[in-house]
Amino acid sequence: MGARRKTCKDMNDVRDAIDALDREIVTLLADRLHFIGEAARIKNSRDAVRDEARIEDVIAKIRAAATATGMNPDFIEPLYRDLVERSIAHEFALFDRRHADKGSR
Repeated sequence: MGARRKTCKDMNDVRDAIDALDREIVTLLADRLHFIGEAARIKNSRDAVRDEARIEDVIAKIRAAATATGMNPDFIEPLYRDLVERSIAHEFALFDRRHADKGSR
């Protein structure tokens, strides 16, 4: 990813680069959300949705990845904690819907 870092000639270059990255980020987040849905489908217990050890593992990995790219891990951690919490809420909703649908048959 670092290979894309370039010196921009003007603000249009900056904005174009940011817009392109934002589109990629949204696509990656959509992919991540797909796998959250897979987790909701696979897990048999609502208690398995929130896994504190897994949360801390994800945060540790994201901090390490940030450090490896030269990014301040303290910048990314709160963003990721919010993403993880929103992902868990989404997974709970999907899990509950899936089990409510099973019960209505």
